[in-house]
Amino acid sequence: MLDANIKNQLKTYLERITQPIEIVAALDDGEKSREMKALLGDVAEQSNLITVTDASGEAVRKPSFALKRKGEDARVRFAGLPMGHEFPSLILALLQVGGHPPKVDQELIEQIRAIEGTFEFETYISLSCHNCPDVVQALNLMSVINPNIRHTMIDGALFQDEVNERQVMAVPTVFLNGEHFGQGRMELAEIVAKIDSAAGARAAEKIAAKDEFDVLVVGGGPAGAAAAIYAARKGIRTGIVAERFGGQVMDTLAIENFISVKATDGPKLAMALEEHVREYGVDIMNLQRAAAVIPGERIEVRLENGTSLKARSVIIATGARWREMNVPGEKEYRGKGVAYCPHCDGPLFKGKRVAVIGGGNSGVEAAIDLAGVVAHVTLLEFADSLRADAVLQKKLSSLPNVTVVTNAQTTEVTGDVKVNGLIYKDRKSGESYRVELEGIFVQIGLLPNTDFMKDTVERTKFGEIVVDAHGRTSVPGVFAAGDCTTVPYKQIVIAMGEGAKASLSAFDHLIREPVEA
Repeated sequence: MLDANIKNQLKTYLERITQPIEIVAALDDGEKSREMKALLGDVAEQSNLITVTDASGEAVRKPSFALKRKGEDARVRFAGLPMGHEFPSLILALLQVGGHPPKVDQELIEQIRAIEGTFEFETYISLSCHNCPDVVQALNLMSVINPNIRHTMIDGALFQDEVNERQVMAVPTVFLNGEHFGQGRMELAEIVAKIDSAAGARAAEKIAAKDEFDVLVVGGGPAGAAAAIYAARKGIRTGIVAERFGGQVMDTLAIENFISVKATDGPKLAMALEEHVREYGVDIMNLQRAAAVIPGERIEVRLENGTSLKARSVIIATGARWREMNVPGEKEYRGKGVAYCPHCDGPLFKGKRVAVIGGGNSGVEAAIDLAGVVAHVTLLEFADSLRADAVLQKKLSSLPNVTVVTNAQTTEVTGDVKVNGLIYKDRKSGESYRVELEGIFVQIGLLPNTDFMKDTVERTKFGEIVVDAHGRTSVPGVFAAGDCTTVPYKQIVIAMGEGAKASLSAFDHLIREPVEA
């Protein structure tokens, strides 16, 4: 199952385990069970502390396997083969069940350990989803730390009957004790906060007690991280308030234009950004959303949790989010057929009919990817021609199961319990048409996350914060950088440069302030 190179790497990792691990397998006569048996055999060969036992008589999903310490109940289970993006989840689970300490803040570990109650988590994933591993790994870790928590990873492509019965149409989708718990990317701290009812109050109390910052960055993406690093290097008190550290980069699959790094992916880059920021002692306040910025001699940043922070200067780097169609049915069927990530959710629509909204590079790339999985793709473009690069259009035109419709304005998403079609208007003739389908992937660009700034600084009609060449906004002491601003070309490398520039401008602003008595 595993080649020699991977086996050697796995053996090196498994040398770190200190406690015996039992892998309990539940298999049937199918091909996937045979593959799982081979995989588990390869794993067990790499460590004399790992044994495989058979539990095929148990009434559990098959094929699946559980990891457990000797003498303890199994709390981590994989239903399906954890390969592709999920192979690191298997390695981490082996290490953690085997006693290797996780790289997690000790305070968070103690918080997980203290959670009371019974929690049975189930996470539906696809092996091509780059957001799923973070959720799987977080819940596995929680299960290792707290004996009251159990978690099962479920490959949605392998357990299609469950996916259909539970109407899972986006991954990752998490159920807790049989009820829908969450969908999409979630960090460990975010999951813990959702089941630890007192976590929000404790976080708010800590924030309220913080001293004034010299530079407070709002946003934890590439622009925000760069701004924080440049400020901290000046030796001034620096903080970051981030709704989700990493920002939209966390949802980016392949990054091949970040200069000096030939190829990486969003989660890896986001992790590197956070590690770099932490090296400078920046105060990171994650999972906190800004509600308003109040200018003054000391700028106040109000958070949605009801607390406030004060700073001598503020840098807004809140990035952007996927633009929505804003038509009837879109919100109602989000996660029930309306999706925004073809890489993550595409495998759930295998053999079905889908539409892609948008004819730019993102839309055409999505249509090309989906065409290899689904039965048919209908690509709808508002303009009279596609806007994607010529090489992408050529590839798209070669695919037999793709239909391109231009001058198409989507007017409604239809469905019963889930999506069953859409209606669009031909912008030339004015006539409306209905397309029967099971999934809709929206790829029509980005919208800046600046609603909380609408009464504070000058913005364009598109919501972008107007900045000058130094990253200055219309309010003294308030700077902005990255995708939330008027700077053209929304690229990671540009956002980082703009973040650094805004930070240097903020420092220049601070040193020119009158010295307090």
